[in-house]
Amino acid sequence: MNENEIKSLTYGEGIELLPDLISLLQDVVNGGASVGFIPPLSRSTASEYWRGVLADLAASRRLLFVAREGNQVGGSVQLALVTKENGLHRADVEKMIVHSHYRNRGIARALLSALETEAKKCGRTTLVLDTEEGSVAEALYRKCGYTEVGKIPKYALSATGSLISTVVFYKLL
Repeated sequence: MNENEIKSLTYGEGIELLPDLISLLQDVVNGGASVGFIPPLSRSTASEYWRGVLADLAASRRLLFVAREGNQVGGSVQLALVTKENGLHRADVEKMIVHSHYRNRGIARALLSALETEAKKCGRTTLVLDTEEGSVAEALYRKCGYTEVGKIPKYALSATGSLISTVVFYKLL
């Protein structure tokens, strides 16, 4: 996947892609990804979530990057901009998701690269994230230069109903 297929969306573009974003989130959650939802994820819950993200876009509190292959959305990631006066140099990397049909094509790396480039342009030099321990995402973040801070046991409920640990990472740009 080339970086020119990665785009930071405006609110209007997000509205246009809302059906694709909903389908993307349903695919990853219903496939077992631990991204804040329990399967099966309903269309209405996914729509409500994305509408909140789009409201944050409109309010300049968040950036949303999507990877497209043709007319299809293959993945997305978000940069949540810290708005506290003492934290204007940092941001949270959130909801790195890639559709099951588009995995192992370099989409996640391309999304992260675009996010990091834009974070620098926004003056954000410290990125923070957390991800499920033992996940593919954990390995990805390590390969992309993120440093582990530590682990929090029993942090989230998994798709199977058990409590899982999360790993907290940061990256200085």
